[in-house]
Amino acid sequence: MTKLRRPLGDYVQLLLRHNLLAGKGPIAADLTDPVALVSCDSQVVIPHTLFVCKGARFKEAYLRQAMEQGAFLYVSETPYPSIPLPCLRVTDIRQAMGLLADFFYGHPSGKLSITGLTGTKGKTTTAYYIKSMIDTWLARQGHRESALLSTIVTDDGLERKPAKLTTPEPLDLQRHLSNAVEAGADWLTMEVSSQALKYGRVIGVDLACAVFLNIGEDHISPVEHPTLEDYLQSKLLIFRQAKTACISMDCDHAQEVAQAAAQCDRVISFSRENPQAAVYGSSIRKEGDKIAFHVRTPRYEGELAISTPGLFNVENALAAVAVAEAYDIPQDVVEEGLVKAFVPGRMEHYASADGQISVIVDYSHNGMSLENALRSVRAEYPDRQLTVLFGCTGGKGIDRREGMGNAAGEFAHRIILTEDDPGPEEVEDICADIGVFLKRWNKEYTVIPNREQAVETAILEAARPAVVLLAGKGCEEAQKRKNGPEPCIPDGILARHTLDKYDRDHAQ
Repeated sequence: MTKLRRPLGDYVQLLLRHNLLAGKGPIAADLTDPVALVSCDSQVVIPHTLFVCKGARFKEAYLRQAMEQGAFLYVSETPYPSIPLPCLRVTDIRQAMGLLADFFYGHPSGKLSITGLTGTKGKTTTAYYIKSMIDTWLARQGHRESALLSTIVTDDGLERKPAKLTTPEPLDLQRHLSNAVEAGADWLTMEVSSQALKYGRVIGVDLACAVFLNIGEDHISPVEHPTLEDYLQSKLLIFRQAKTACISMDCDHAQEVAQAAAQCDRVISFSRENPQAAVYGSSIRKEGDKIAFHVRTPRYEGELAISTPGLFNVENALAAVAVAEAYDIPQDVVEEGLVKAFVPGRMEHYASADGQISVIVDYSHNGMSLENALRSVRAEYPDRQLTVLFGCTGGKGIDRREGMGNAAGEFAHRIILTEDDPGPEEVEDICADIGVFLKRWNKEYTVIPNREQAVETAILEAARPAVVLLAGKGCEEAQKRKNGPEPCIPDGILARHTLDKYDRDHAQ
């Protein structure tokens, strides 16, 4: 898509209007020069690039490389006198980058209907439910499918690839939104992380609908959010840029969420506990391989179902139904879209040929999500030994070790600890930390550092009839180890291969 080459002076005026320029003197550059590209990546620079120096680990060498590639001016909180380029010195590089990105790409969110979701758990599942409903609706109109920016995949209509971040950095995000416009996607569903909201990645992004799912103890660390209050306040920022808010009445801090959502033009509540909610779910039950429930909305009342295992996923489905209310999606479309939605790596179910072993693959990677998954599995498979396999990330989210340890200690019969993005730490050390909390529940556990071996042991050595929950990695294809990401086999494939081995060994 050919971008309009606006003169440098327009970018300077943008920063001036937002009081971001630190220096008041004249700028040593021709303000009529057109800006061909705004970039923060020194490897992605062309002649007449406006280069943004961002990040705590930024090095002067990056700016020098950008200059050699054709950058003609740079934006930075810190000037680099040895670099012979004009500097636009700003007081807040993150805010400046968000504004510049939105401006360069021509405010693409204004041409899209965007649903943004935030929450400690359930964002990805809800995003896929919403996309399935919208795509079903669009297909009936002969329109192309919608775009999706999720933890799993980035699919903007022109680019499709595994996601690196839940919410991309501003220049990448605005490029994806621009791609969606060019592709004619028109509708886009995106997960919005607390970090993205706190650090301005979504500045300038207009949301047709903002969904607040829940809030729990996660991402509390020196490198993420110092306190739960900081985490909550960061998430609540999503309502500043939304027309409609869809909020859970069942989540912790529901009153604070409702107060923040009140700034939106419209608020749609959803609940499985409070009949006063605009979207109310009840009579939740397992029917064959589906989860069915009764729903009442301002427009209709009836039965819905999801194919994703996990009773707790009804909460995510109710959030999606609330979004459908915001967009006036017909009831039959909601019904069809929900039941056919598939969420990679979220409560995927596999079974042995003799039905003696059920394996569930889920992305549960914090205490809140693992507790919900285990509680639901216990309810759905009450007469089976429950094995859980999981680990915790290294170098961040240290509180997850307590939360996940307590969840496993309370609900699992058999526990296997293994690797899950150990990063700079040893797998055994992480497992020992988790083990402290398991001991409080008088639970024994086995440590198998290699995840492939751990999955095989979890499945093949389970006491049948068995249900095995493989938690933490979902459909991810890389382990983050000391030397960086290394390829790994997704849990779903490991489960299928192991069950195939079981089936061969137990063939009649």
